Amino acid sequence: MSTNTSQRGSRSQPAVDEALLAALATRPRPPRPSPVRASLTFGWRALLKIKHVPEQLFDVTMFPIMFTLMFTFLFGGALAGSPREYIQELLPGILVLTVAMITMYTGLGINKDIRKGVFDRFRSLPIWRPAVLVGALFGDILRYTLASAIVIGLGLLLGFRPNGGAIGVIAAVALLLVFAFSLSWIWTALGMLMRTEESLMAVSMMILFPLTFISNVFVDPATMPGWLESFVDINPITHLSTASRGLMHGSVDGSQVLWVLIACAVLIAVFGPLTMRLFRKKQ
Repeated sequence: MSTNTSQRGSRSQPAVDEALLAALATRPRPPRPSPVRASLTFGWRALLKIKHVPEQLFDVTMFPIMFTLMFTFLFGGALAGSPREYIQELLPGILVLTVAMITMYTGLGINKDIRKGVFDRFRSLPIWRPAVLVGALFGDILRYTLASAIVIGLGLLLGFRPNGGAIGVIAAVALLLVFAFSLSWIWTALGMLMRTEESLMAVSMMILFPLTFISNVFVDPATMPGWLESFVDINPITHLSTASRGLMHGSVDGSQVLWVLIACAVLIAVFGPLTMRLFRKKQ
C-alpha cells in the first residue's frame, strides 16, 4: 500500500509544480516607483480613507463654523463695536487658528497605522521609505484647504470684505498651507513616540492651545501684560496671523511673510530628519 501511495504522490507532484509555475509572473518586474510617485500614491491613500470614512471631515467642517460664529458674535460687540467690524480683523486669525488646530490629525493617522501594523506591510515594499509620511502630509493638505474654504465662505456671508481681493486671499491661504505642512511634522514625530492616540491628542492640545490662543488672533497684544506680550511677539502663530491679515487686506509686510517662511524651513529642517529617524527605528 505504501508503494502505491508513493507512486500516486510522484504522479501528482508534476501537476503541483505546473500550477506553481503558472502562478508565477513571467513578465519582468516593474520598475521601482520614483519618490514623487510613491508619495502621491500614499497621498491618494489618505484621500481614500476620507472617502470610506467621511466622518473624518467633521473636524474640518463643524469646527471652523463653530469657532467663526462663536467668537464673532461673542466678542464682536465688546471688542470692535459690532460683529461686522470685528470679523474684518478676526477672520484671518480664525483661519490660522482652525487650520493649526487640525494639523494634529496627521500624527493621529500615523499613530493608528503603527498600532494596526500597517507600517510593517509598508516595510516590505520596494519604495522610497519617506513616501509613507510625505504622502500622508500631502493628503492632509486637502483637509486644510477645505477648512480654509469653509472659514472664508462663512466670513463673506457675515460681512468680511478683504481689501486685497481674491489674489490676497489666495496668497494668505497658500502661506497658511505651507505653515500647516511644516507644523504637521511635529505631530508626525510625536505620532511615532506616543503609544496611544489619546496621549498624542493630549500632548498636541497642550502645545496648540498656548500657541493659538496666546497670540494676536483675537485681541491686540498691546492690551496684554508686558511679560505676556513678549511671548506673543515671538509666537509663530502671531506672525502668521499678521502676515495673513496683511495679505487679505492689501497691506502686507514682507518681513512678516519672510519670518513665517523661515519658521517653516526651521520646522522641516528639525522635525523632518527627526521623524525619519524615528520612522527607521520603528522598522
